[in-house]
Amino acid sequence: MASYSEITRFCDTLTNRKALPDFPGSRNGLQFKGKTKVKKIGAAVDAGEKVFLQAAQRGVDYLIVHHGMFWPGIAPRRETQQRRQRALKKSGLSLYSSHLPLDAHPFIGNNALIAQDLGLRVVDWFVDFEGLPIACLSQGIARKTLESRLKKSYPSTFKAIRFGSAHPKKIAILSGSGRSALAHLRDHGCDTLITGELREEHFNEAQEQGWNLYPCGHYATETWGVKALAAAVATEFGVPWEFIATDNPL
Repeated sequence: MASYSEITRFCDTLTNRKALPDFPGSRNGLQFKGKTKVKKIGAAVDAGEKVFLQAAQRGVDYLIVHHGMFWPGIAPRRETQQRRQRALKKSGLSLYSSHLPLDAHPFIGNNALIAQDLGLRVVDWFVDFEGLPIACLSQGIARKTLESRLKKSYPSTFKAIRFGSAHPKKIAILSGSGRSALAHLRDHGCDTLITGELREEHFNEAQEQGWNLYPCGHYATETWGVKALAAAVATEFGVPWEFIATDNPL
């Protein structure tokens, strides 16, 4: 058994939280203090009242999420935020959030783990955010092979837009929202992108630029990092962990 403060320090160190930039409002780190002693770790993509209640029902004391409770422009109504905080307080649940640090991490980050899951070797990183490269480039494989693997990993969210090479030399990976990677593809000799979500106009852009685009679900592509961080915490402190899934099709 460990304390929430010990686990928080471990997560901060492993993700290099204090040294890495992120969007305003992400507030990476411990967002809510719960029970002093932690017997079980939980992981989820998004902070939310239902997730908090599910985690508490499953005996979770410390919940790690990718998207925390505070985001500019999409802040929930005051009463919603109050319900969230009441759920946390009533359950004694601690909440830890890690956004870009869990996209960009070379070992437990979403993008590196997507590549690993698909059997792809990462060869470079790109798409800088304030000096932090958040997307990765892997060696290429045949498009047919890539799509077969993607369908297996993302059976309900896989989509394909095929205007690029049938044998791409490089494959870009950016979990979540992928539009920031598009402008950088050509400069890196790449015409194929695996991501979570894109916008409607990117279909025409792919057709005109000759790209293969694979939006496989924002939520689905961002389950990897929180699972890996929770597993690392569980191993370090000898406690069990569990992923709290939601039926998010987006």
